[in-house]
Amino acid sequence: MKSVAITADPSISSTQKQPWKLAFVFCFLVLLCDGADVGILAFTLSSLKLEFGLTNVQAGALGSWSLIGMGIGGFFGGWACDRFGRVRVMVTATALFALLSGCVGFAQTYEQFIILRVGACIGLGSLYVAANTLMSEMVPTQHRTTVLATIMTGYTLGSLVISSLSAWIIPDYGWRMIYFISFIPIILSVLMHFTLSEPQSWKESRALKLKGLNSNIEKRKNSYRAIFESPRHRIMFILWTMSSTLLLFGYFGVSNWLPTYLETELGINFKEMAIYMAGTYLTMMFAKVIAGLLADKIGRKIVFAFGTMGTALFIPVLIYMHTPENIGWLMIAFGFLYGIPYAINATYLTESFPTAIRGTAMGGSYNIGRIGSALAPLTIGYMAMHNSIGAGLLLMAGAYFLCGLIPTLFIKEKQYDPQEA
Repeated sequence: MKSVAITADPSISSTQKQPWKLAFVFCFLVLLCDGADVGILAFTLSSLKLEFGLTNVQAGALGSWSLIGMGIGGFFGGWACDRFGRVRVMVTATALFALLSGCVGFAQTYEQFIILRVGACIGLGSLYVAANTLMSEMVPTQHRTTVLATIMTGYTLGSLVISSLSAWIIPDYGWRMIYFISFIPIILSVLMHFTLSEPQSWKESRALKLKGLNSNIEKRKNSYRAIFESPRHRIMFILWTMSSTLLLFGYFGVSNWLPTYLETELGINFKEMAIYMAGTYLTMMFAKVIAGLLADKIGRKIVFAFGTMGTALFIPVLIYMHTPENIGWLMIAFGFLYGIPYAINATYLTESFPTAIRGTAMGGSYNIGRIGSALAPLTIGYMAMHNSIGAGLLLMAGAYFLCGLIPTLFIKEKQYDPQEA
């Protein structure tokens, strides 16, 4: 019998053979826009205080309202991912946040700003869940954390881009112009609609669910009900909700107030502050890729714990040991530790639940945490009025430490393979 050599069809592109590569490009770009849009508030906060005559508590409340919007978006966006598809949610969420965030530039009152900002953040919250769930189900297991960590550098690159644009645009053109740029991602939503397809594992899981054959979730059963009826899923959901609340409490507290802390309490001028923040974001990008590689080699848990607890221990160093000569270096070191948990979190979390309820479980636990963390910017604003922003940042260190402790003690890694239906 003659053997027949089978060769690959040269007309088939690399992205057709490995569709996750095209998904990677789009997820990277939408998370870049996500990170930029989240960063906009931090860099316009001082301008908004002057424009609308805000107190520190009112200024902090803007960050809290943003987090509430993200939490609502992620909570229902995760459910929508399981019901309607990961790609469909990404397309809708991108269009929603781009349109409403751009309209924020037209706000004439504090109340109008809040309404438009919350609406935009509903889209941002849905987008984060959809992008990470989509990639976790399309990327081969042996490279999953590295790839997901790399797309999270897009989020940090967005923060870097907005810090650079803010230093250039805000002093000369005002805060409104920086929001008008947010209209641009509408183009991405159109391109994704016509080029991306749903992951195969979701298609198969959806088909089984509709036929009533999926053991993880019966036909028409509510996904949240399925989570809480299973003791294993219920415990994982509660643990990840607690960890996410603490992680995001620390992250959004620091990210919303660190630029203002550098500018007001350390007396650094706006452009120099933006340069320091840009250096921090660059270091975060590098840290995320390194953390992803290490997590695929030595495990998600140990790298996640190192990043969260290392951040917790370094915040007091940043507050108490800074000088005009070393603040730049301290910010770079802080950025390295600060970036690690967000490189690992999505992979660690998505591998804790089966495909049929993955979007719901991730969206629910992560975004209940987001809603809980809405108190962080407000808390620092309150402490700034009665003590200092630095004192508020120290509180964030405690949140980071507890965040790392919960998974270290209670959450096993790699419980489910996201590529299986």
